[in-house]
Amino acid sequence: MLESLHVKNLALIDEAEVDFTGGLNILTGETGAGKSIIIGSINLALGAKADKEYIRSGTDYALVELVFSLNENQQKALEEMELPVEEDGTLILQRKIMAGRSVCKVNGESVSTGQLKMLSGYLLDMYGQHEHQSLLKVSKHREFLDGYAGKAMEEKKSRLKLLYRSYRQLEEELASNRLDENERAREVDLLSFEVNEIEAASLVPGEDEQLENLYRRMTNARRIKEAAYLAHGLTGYEENGCAGEAIGRAVRELKSVSGYDEGLEPVIEQLTEIDNLLNDFNRSMADYMESLEFDEEEFVKTEERLNTLNHLKGKYGFSLEDILASYEEKEKRLQQLQSYEEYLTDLQDRVKEEKEKVLALCEEISALRGEAAAGLSAKLTAAMVDLNFIDVDFSIEVTPNEDKISEDGYDNIEFLISTNPGEKKKPLQQVASGGELSRIMLAFKSVLADKDETDTLIFDEIDTGISGKTAWKVAGKLGQLSVNHQIICITHLPQIAAMADSHYLIEKQVKGERTVTDIAVLGDGESLNELARLLGSGSVTEAVLTNAREMKELAQKTKK
Repeated sequence: MLESLHVKNLALIDEAEVDFTGGLNILTGETGAGKSIIIGSINLALGAKADKEYIRSGTDYALVELVFSLNENQQKALEEMELPVEEDGTLILQRKIMAGRSVCKVNGESVSTGQLKMLSGYLLDMYGQHEHQSLLKVSKHREFLDGYAGKAMEEKKSRLKLLYRSYRQLEEELASNRLDENERAREVDLLSFEVNEIEAASLVPGEDEQLENLYRRMTNARRIKEAAYLAHGLTGYEENGCAGEAIGRAVRELKSVSGYDEGLEPVIEQLTEIDNLLNDFNRSMADYMESLEFDEEEFVKTEERLNTLNHLKGKYGFSLEDILASYEEKEKRLQQLQSYEEYLTDLQDRVKEEKEKVLALCEEISALRGEAAAGLSAKLTAAMVDLNFIDVDFSIEVTPNEDKISEDGYDNIEFLISTNPGEKKKPLQQVASGGELSRIMLAFKSVLADKDETDTLIFDEIDTGISGKTAWKVAGKLGQLSVNHQIICITHLPQIAAMADSHYLIEKQVKGERTVTDIAVLGDGESLNELARLLGSGSVTEAVLTNAREMKELAQKTKK
């Protein structure tokens, strides 16, 4: 649920903060007061495109902050997106907009606008002024129907997606392998040469690193020898002043006087240990110096082998592992081409088999859509009757077409409707007016709300093109939705505003020499005054207030 909205330096808003409640939150105000800015600020916080023009003149940045309390499913979604989650389920979403860039944060951690947009789908569902136009797009009809079909459809489509991609890969492999005899012969010759070239090298993983180390050692042998001989001499026992000779002498001197003081024993033991370690080191250096001896032939062989390996790396990969992987692919391809007819027949059989699996799953999905279409049509018809469609005939047509398989199946889905008795049902886009589309969309929202795990629904001026009894019907439907969802709704109609659990007024005022948009929560009396204004009265008289009070009481009875 959206708990609060904080906006600073955005368009006409200097600074505003509003706490929302559960149930139906209604926002009203004069035309041009800035109601769209409030909804727009929520959109911006959730990743909508930001422009420096949003920043209030005279300031360096604009800030929008949303606070949500998350349900279990939403918390799980955040964890899967690897976003931080507070223990109490609170989500603080912040976006700071500056000239040329913006900074987005989720619970203090910076995120991309792409992550915000993905997150927004879990947090709320926003129905804008023109979203009902999406009902005119046949491509959206499948989305609505599949959403109603629920988890069963989601699981089948997930399986189909993987199966269809496998089928398409096989089809593409088949298409790319239809070669004539000359093309096949050329590819066989090239592959044979490359396979033999790699085979002849008898590669051993890790060999190149060992050879490089050996080659480096050989090319720097003189410098290594000089350093090794010097280290051996300085730590030896053969010349005066060497470390070994000096430590040995020191041991002998201390031992000669050890009988006079028992306290020397630990010191002598330490020095003797050092003498032993140095003696071991000196012998190890002698052995190492012997290993530095190699002949010129060994050097030439090492250099030639490295040249061979580097040549293969230049052709087939950056490492011996890459070359060996390339070898396996080329050998497999060579075998395919050498038994081309058998390979092609096998591939054609696999394509056929995979297509049959895809078609079988498409058939299951189509049957599920048919069942869902019948149930959704009945519920939508009932919901539209509730929204004052007096005589409506609505159906969802699901037409299979095996020639148009996709990841979504092979069905063509279209909404058909007749709103006048005796008229034949026609595609929705040919019949419905703007006001009717708005109500049909609300019917969809109300029917799908039971399957929607999103707590918060936002409606921006859903009352477009309606009035009178229809407005009451729409208000009642919003009231029903608000029982199990948080609804935030901008409206111009008193019938809808009367349904409010919480009522907010958006006003544009002049403060100093600046125009400012403010938002304030209304008490019972203030809400009645705003209802009176919406009723169209030039002045708030007692009669108008009585009318507003009766409308409010009727709305509450309707909700119950």
